[in-house]
Amino acid sequence: MRIAELFSDQSSPVFSFEFFPPKTDAGHESLLRTIAELAPLEPGYVSVTYGAGGSTRDRTIDLVSHIKNNLGIEAMAHLTCVGATRDEISAVLDLLEKAGIENVIALRGDPPAGETDFKPHPDGLAFAADLISMIREQARPFCLAAACYPEVHTEAVSAQADMENLVRKVDNGAEVAISQLFFENRHYFEFVEKVRSAGITVPIVAGIMPITNVSQIERFTKMCGASIPQALHDRLEPVREDQAAVEAIGVDHAVTQCTELLEKGAPGVHFYTLNRSRSTRNILAALKS
Repeated sequence: MRIAELFSDQSSPVFSFEFFPPKTDAGHESLLRTIAELAPLEPGYVSVTYGAGGSTRDRTIDLVSHIKNNLGIEAMAHLTCVGATRDEISAVLDLLEKAGIENVIALRGDPPAGETDFKPHPDGLAFAADLISMIREQARPFCLAAACYPEVHTEAVSAQADMENLVRKVDNGAEVAISQLFFENRHYFEFVEKVRSAGITVPIVAGIMPITNVSQIERFTKMCGASIPQALHDRLEPVREDQAAVEAIGVDHAVTQCTELLEKGAPGVHFYTLNRSRSTRNILAALKS
């Protein structure tokens, strides 16, 4: 199923999960257990990330194919422009199409490990909007999603420029936008208001990452330009070395976030699971109760 169709029915929110393809066989087996634990929650779809420079390309294709065709869960593949020619990107699209994958989130992608600046391949693409355009020009059957940034992309020269880039993505064929993680809902609501004022009508899915490790979330937010509210940081700091206490605070905060988001009209929540199930299961159990 094309995920855009899931959002056409506004009678219930769409919950979805993001995984990354592990680099080891042990990690792969652990992820399969996580997916099995989350499957009873009946996600609308799950997405699988794509390593910088295509470093996990084959594992991404194998994993989304397994999830879709063997587990019967709708899957969305990440696809980036990093280190690839147009022909190489087309070859990946061929494989996804052959595997029966109907959904792709088109991204520029982060620079490969050890590099700080994104450098497009001489025969490749420079922006996610270009990737979306190429896929549409090839008349591919995919439902295309795009990323959006409530607190502005770290490389954008301004919030206005970032919004104009999202407009290009949608004009070029993106049907759904999934937000970067955020921990303060006002960022999402203010962003959606600006999105609608810009004429964008596609669903804006809220991206939520359950906090399970304080140092990790500090590192992530620094990389992606998101912020941690002072009140939340003040709750986490005294227990930062207590795994159970951090998880409990993370679940509590995410439940509060998601409750307000859904009550005020967010069409769905996309959980960045980090290949773990416990916090996400606890959050959804609380929401569904």
